[in-house]
Amino acid sequence: MIDARLRWRCRRGMRELDVALQCFLEADYDHLDTDERQTFARLLDAQDPVLLDWLYGRGVPQDPGIAELVERIRSAAANSTTAR
Repeated sequence: MIDARLRWRCRRGMRELDVALQCFLEADYDHLDTDERQTFARLLDAQDPVLLDWLYGRGVPQDPGIAELVERIRSAAANSTTAR
């Protein structure tokens, strides 16, 4: 079960980030292990412009765990777009 605080942290100042993070939260978050959930929380600490660059492939996080989650988030967002 996803708590309300996490849902709130996924709401950002940019629609593109809201959509990508919400899609991942709904589709994949429950499948993450404890370490991956902690990594996701660290990812959410990133500033919106940095996070947007990561999700658009204009930058790569130095943390390998965050980089892997960024790819998973991109995949979840792409899958939700094609499902519509």
